[in-house]
Amino acid sequence: MNGALGNPAAAATQTLHAVVVEKMQQMIIEGALRPGARLNERLLCERFGVSRTPLREAFKILAARGLVELLPNRGAVVVQLSARDIADHFELISGLEAMAGRLACGRITEAEVDEIRALHFEMLACHARRDLPGYYRVNQAIHDAINRAARNNVLCDAYVTVNSRVKALRFRSNLDHAQWDAAVREHAAMITALEARDGARLGSILESHLLAKRDAILRSVQAEADVEEGCRDDARREDATSLLPTGHSVQGALATGQQRKPWVR
Repeated sequence: MNGALGNPAAAATQTLHAVVVEKMQQMIIEGALRPGARLNERLLCERFGVSRTPLREAFKILAARGLVELLPNRGAVVVQLSARDIADHFELISGLEAMAGRLACGRITEAEVDEIRALHFEMLACHARRDLPGYYRVNQAIHDAINRAARNNVLCDAYVTVNSRVKALRFRSNLDHAQWDAAVREHAAMITALEARDGARLGSILESHLLAKRDAILRSVQAEADVEEGCRDDARREDATSLLPTGHSVQGALATGQQRKPWVR
């Protein structure tokens, strides 16, 4: 035998890094590892109980999936998409899912419809108890099943590639309870269209569903940016105040033409 099949140590390493990939991907999706976060190898090795070799292999796989960015001689960070990137990704995946929905209605079997309907009820139960990780897992299984039912391998591959880059954002969109509730209603409409084999209707619902997620995420990103800018403004004001003599204000300093410099006794 060759390779990992004939080398138990190599096989164990491959198994380890596959486990690490899944655990890290889950952490990224659920926000435990935030966009832009630097990945500390020592801490992650301790957390997962592995050496640096499988961890670094996991980094490479996650980078290929668009979730991690490898920095030469500086380790790795969680990918942080710009607002433009987010808009572009969701514009694309909304079109891919709409096409999958249209095709699936003409090609899906009754057994597959039954499976998706069962997943939908399981998803509703997760929503009722506000189990977001469980909800997201079942939700993605529904979208994946519709894409498989389209019976188009090229479309399915494109969907998997693009979707891997926005899973964390799709999860995050449901942190807004109003948006989450709206998404559940949209899923009920998807099931109705699928049962009727109404491809045009299902495609339209899926496209609107994904674009609504895009809009919710962009609002959240802008709100976070506004908060961060406000914090920076506060810090700048505090810095300016600390450079003035006791009892003086920034406005007073500017009005009297004082220069901002350290107070020397």
